[in-house]
Amino acid sequence: MELKIKNISSEWKKIPKSPGVYFFKKGDQILYVGKASSLRDRIRSYFSSDSFKINRLISESDKVSFIKTDSVLEALFKEATLIKKYQPIFNVREKDDRSFVYLVIPKFKIRDFPYPIVIRKRELLKYPSSDFYIFGPFKSWSILKKALYLLRKIFPYCEKPNSKRPCFYYQIGLCAGACIGKISKEEYQKIIKNLILFLEGKKKKLLKNLKKDFPEKIEILKNIQDSILISKEEIGEDFPIRNLRIEGYDISHFSGKGSYGSMVVFENNLPNKEEYRIFKIKKAKQKDDLSCLREVIERRLKHTEWSWPDLILVDGGINQVNAVYEVVKDKKIPVVGIAKGKSRKNNRLIFKGVRRNLRNIISMSKPVLIRVRDEAHRFAIKFSRKYNTSKIK
Repeated sequence: MELKIKNISSEWKKIPKSPGVYFFKKGDQILYVGKASSLRDRIRSYFSSDSFKINRLISESDKVSFIKTDSVLEALFKEATLIKKYQPIFNVREKDDRSFVYLVIPKFKIRDFPYPIVIRKRELLKYPSSDFYIFGPFKSWSILKKALYLLRKIFPYCEKPNSKRPCFYYQIGLCAGACIGKISKEEYQKIIKNLILFLEGKKKKLLKNLKKDFPEKIEILKNIQDSILISKEEIGEDFPIRNLRIEGYDISHFSGKGSYGSMVVFENNLPNKEEYRIFKIKKAKQKDDLSCLREVIERRLKHTEWSWPDLILVDGGINQVNAVYEVVKDKKIPVVGIAKGKSRKNNRLIFKGVRRNLRNIISMSKPVLIRVRDEAHRFAIKFSRKYNTSKIK
């Protein structure tokens, strides 16, 4: 079903509360593909968001459409298939392509007892499509791992075939026993063939095979408890913190070398060091940290070829936060500051441009934010010692 965005406020009831995948479109071009446990709630959340990226997506779209699925598990793999097929521009913008994850399964011609392997984008060249089934891209390593745990209840594959010792999953009933020779190659490969049918979305053929060979699995498939796949990202694009691109900034003054602003980037709670940058202060007064911060952020925003941050973190209190927010408020980028207490151990978070209902969520991730803050400071010190001119802006 397809709805025009200009009419969507009066047509919410036409969107089901079932799991599925949804599309934002401009004409026939698909701009973004997402999954949801409740299509209505998820799509509706886009139209009450303060996120710059979401508002930009909506402004460039004229239609929303969706496909229902029987479970979030199916929606997860359907989403990956459609992203691979259409390469929607906003999916690519949302996440660095190198950080996507993929699922590969060796073909029977190269392995008698194959099993799924989770890899990063950068590893794909090791797995040619002539020898491997390839599924993805997926946005989250952890969600994919949880999905595989659920799939093992229906397709009990083995990661340690012919090891002659019962593996952990065999002991908990999620392995068919290839580890100890309890299942033949032919019977094991039936399981993997059915798993591949599920991943390819060929449910009709899958059900036919299950009815013939594994009828007891049909009920499990129908009643699979996939609530563990419903992540906080479905509540709103601004969280969970692990799905955000966080940029951390720090100003450092080096005697005889001038003042510099460091920028570090965290994605999925991990540093992306290829995108770290150093800004040599050019206009602001050397000892005026607020002016230096403003200059750095203003120059950073001119780099429209870089991905936009979902959150900016600064080392400092209300003055530093206000100085940065004045520069980014038109972009609707939230800013968080970390103010040190008297003991320098009582780190307090200061928010600007962050919706009140999101502050508790972000506060729960304070250890990540402190790590970003410390990394921005560390990078500045490292730069001062090595003068890595390739990263100066």
